[in-house]
Amino acid sequence: MRALSGAILTAGALIGLGLTAIGIGQRYSFERPFGDDGEPVLVKLSKMDRPLIFILVFLTCAAVIGIGITIAGLAYHHLRRDKEFVWEKERGTVQRTSV
Repeated sequence: MRALSGAILTAGALIGLGLTAIGIGQRYSFERPFGDDGEPVLVKLSKMDRPLIFILVFLTCAAVIGIGITIAGLAYHHLRRDKEFVWEKERGTVQRTSV
């Protein structure tokens, strides 16, 4: 369940990051999309609006945290399954005597 929750959190953050990238492109492409040499103009973070920077940082943090939760959840899941497998193996080797 932890891995699924982390994956859902990561998916939502990545979708949000994609929409943020579209929003940044829409916001700053109208001013001057190409420089004098014909190359696209890159917007620096120091020149961007504060709400867009906040959204970008927040969603990046959410994606990193979601990936961490997913990895930790999967690791815990595999550890638990391995312990269950060892327990079943030990239980199966016990000899039972009938009375």
